[in-house]
Order: sequence, then C-alpha cells, then structure tokens
Amino acid sequence: MRKIMILAAALLMAVACGQTKEQKTLVLYYSQTGTTQVVAEAIQQNLGADIEAIALVNPYDGDYGSTIARGQKEMQENAYPELLPIQADLSAYDVVFIGFPIWFGTYANPIETLLNTVDFSGKTVVPFCTFGSGGLNTSSDAVKAKLADSKVLPGYGVRAARIGAAAEEVKRFLLEGGFIEGEFEAYEAFSETRPATEEEVAIFDAAVSTYPMIQAKATEVASRPIPTGTEYIFTAQDRQSTVRIYVLAEEGKAPEFTQVLR
Repeated sequence: MRKIMILAAALLMAVACGQTKEQKTLVLYYSQTGTTQVVAEAIQQNLGADIEAIALVNPYDGDYGSTIARGQKEMQENAYPELLPIQADLSAYDVVFIGFPIWFGTYANPIETLLNTVDFSGKTVVPFCTFGSGGLNTSSDAVKAKLADSKVLPGYGVRAARIGAAAEEVKRFLLEGGFIEGEFEAYEAFSETRPATEEEVAIFDAAVSTYPMIQAKATEVASRPIPTGTEYIFTAQDRQSTVRIYVLAEEGKAPEFTQVLR
C-alpha cells in the first residue's frame, strides 16, 4: 500500500474530469425509503454542494408489494410517474450527482422521467445508487445511454444492508475521483483471476449465505489486500448465468458481499 497525497493528485484528476474549483455542484436524488437519502446527504456534506430530493405528483404509497406492482405496470405501459418541478436552477450547475434506488435491475422509475424531461446537456453527471444485490453497472450504463450529450462519470453504489458503511465509502469515492482534497491509501490492483481454493469458496459461501436470492457456486476468484483485510471478485455460476460478486473479508468481521455484476 502506498499513501497518496491527494492535494496534488486531485489537481490532475480535476483536469481529467473537467472539474475546477469554480464549478457548482448539485446532488439530486430520489429516495423511496430514505436509504438513498443517506448517501445523498453524505455526498452533499463532503462536497458542500446544494441538494434536492426528487418528488412525485402521485407518490408511491410506500408499501413494498404495491410499489412493485405499480412500478412493473408503469414499465410495461411506458407510463412513468410525473415529477414535481425541480426547484434548483439546473442551468447554474456544472456537476450533478444523480441518486436513486435500483428497481428491476436499473434506476428507479422516477429517474426515467427525470432523464426524459430535464436537460443535462453539457453537464458532468455522476450516478449513485442503493440496491439489494447490485445494479450500479447496469444503471450507470442506462444513464450514459440516456445522456449522450453529458459527461457521465463512474458512479458509487452500496447495498442497503451495508448503508452503515456508506459515509466512509463515499468519502473515499470522492477522494479517488478528485472531487475533494485529502489523503488516502491507494489499493493495489486485483490479482489475475485463478481457480478458487476451498478456503476462498468457504469465504464466498459465508458472504452470500444470508441473501437467499443468490444461489451461486464460486469457481474463480481475483483478490487484493486492503487495509482492513482482503477484497475478492468471485466468478460464480448463478442458475443459468455467470455473475461476478464482490466480497469483503475484513479482520474480525463475517465476510459480506458488496455487489453483484450480472
């Protein structure tokens, strides 16, 4: 591990990201249960940015079953929810962080309306999300496809079950991206993928055992040391598909998976 002085590195990253100190940032988010709001507020507090929640004309009632039923119907009929007007003057912002929960493998339905009705042309957009098992990769790709005239940067995602880790992870994400200045330890690159050992398979099984929707068998793995333990990327067979599952094995803690890439 090597310690990076982000004061210098941030300047280089800022150039790469098209950022300057004069740029104005907005954190714009939709949160159904309050989980995504936790991440949005962590980003806002680190950046000192403006923040606004996306509100619906006809809000979902909060019941899980009815929300799923309504969401599926909206998708099938291509009839997405109407939003209340955004209060912020988006023309005044250079960078917009857009946050959402993952529904049906991608961003929540209100974000479809947002991306279809609000002009983000010429802006730098950073997606962030919360999810049950994964969806950062698929939702980020969907945002990129929608916002062809914007610069969409790599985003941040966290499992709802790990929301307690968001504050620390968000800060690191912002440091690595050059959005804030500070000091952090750079992680090593992951090793080459190799067949998983019995011990590694046991770590994988322990990490996914409490999440019944994952029925996967680990076959290969890449790993890297981190200050608190080891991070893995397992290749696994899940029903009829191959998935990649990130797992943290931290000292003194039970292994846990952080996201699934399908």
